[in-house]
Amino acid sequence: QVELVESGGGLVQAGDSLRLSCAASGRTFSPVAMGWIRQAPGKERDVVASIAWSSGGAYYAEFVKGRFTISRDKSENTVYLEMNSLKPEDTAVYYCAAGWGDSRTWSKAEYYHTWGQGTQVTVSS
Repeated sequence: QVELVESGGGLVQAGDSLRLSCAASGRTFSPVAMGWIRQAPGKERDVVASIAWSSGGAYYAEFVKGRFTISRDKSENTVYLEMNSLKPEDTAVYYCAAGWGDSRTWSKAEYYHTWGQGTQVTVSS
């Protein structure tokens, strides 16, 4: 049984930075990909960024390219999301999730099988 626990959310001002962490527990952890997905009130879930667990190759949604960076530490079973130049429209609950399927669909929230509980990110103007 894999459990994902996010941390690092909070209230910041526009232009600030935050670093989210997601630690995975379980006897063995070897997903195909990990992702960060966000959901704002009244909106659908959007995949923000994804990373291939083995190779480290990454995907970014257009609206975060150049501002956010996803990374992972395989030795610690942890994935990170470095968020810079935050905007009020980045306000959402951010979830990390793991998937074991064909990574060609990793840009869609439906790809991910196991989810964390989420962490709130609020960016004030």
